[in-house]
Amino acid sequence: MEYIFFDLDGTLTEPAEGITNSVAFALEKFGITVKDKSTLQKFIGPPLIDSFMEFYGFSRENAEKAVAFYREYYKEKGIFQNKVYEGIPAILETLFEKNKKIILASSKPQLFAEQILKYFGIEKYFSLIVGATMDEKRSHKDEVLAYAIEKSGITDISSAVMIGDRKFDIEAAHKYGMDAIGVLFGYGSIEELKASGADFIAATTNELKNLLI
Repeated sequence: MEYIFFDLDGTLTEPAEGITNSVAFALEKFGITVKDKSTLQKFIGPPLIDSFMEFYGFSRENAEKAVAFYREYYKEKGIFQNKVYEGIPAILETLFEKNKKIILASSKPQLFAEQILKYFGIEKYFSLIVGATMDEKRSHKDEVLAYAIEKSGITDISSAVMIGDRKFDIEAAHKYGMDAIGVLFGYGSIEELKASGADFIAATTNELKNLLI
């Protein structure tokens, strides 16, 4: 594989604290108090607007307002309540040294994705960083991945692989004829990854390293 596409949340970084705090902050604006923030981990992965509508029954208008409140907290605090999974920097460095094209394809807004990679000192390994747009015109993983494929200039999709922790990553990869590796150290279960047809599954970052390198 020459082109290695990575998801961000739940694949490169453990973002739960920042995301759940940001969601809780947004819900508070609507008079909703969440005592157990771990119940908000279901917001990690899908587009936020979809999640506010699905999990809390918000109208599209209120979901958009909730996303604005979410970003208010996230851009100041939540973005840094995050950490890189142990073993990930070593994988990126080895792939980079082998002249692989490392590409980020995240449903997180591109501005935030770039800030996170830079904050943790791993931005240098990526030849391309693609995220969602703030206006939600590019928000679902298949839309993000399609744009990343286009911008990367790939001519042979069989030379590319997508790595992610949720079904959205696997399904988007398969939509464009790309193999997909599901990781279990994020937020998707083995049942979810198998049901979505993951070509390979890595339980740990060490297993991921062995698959890639």
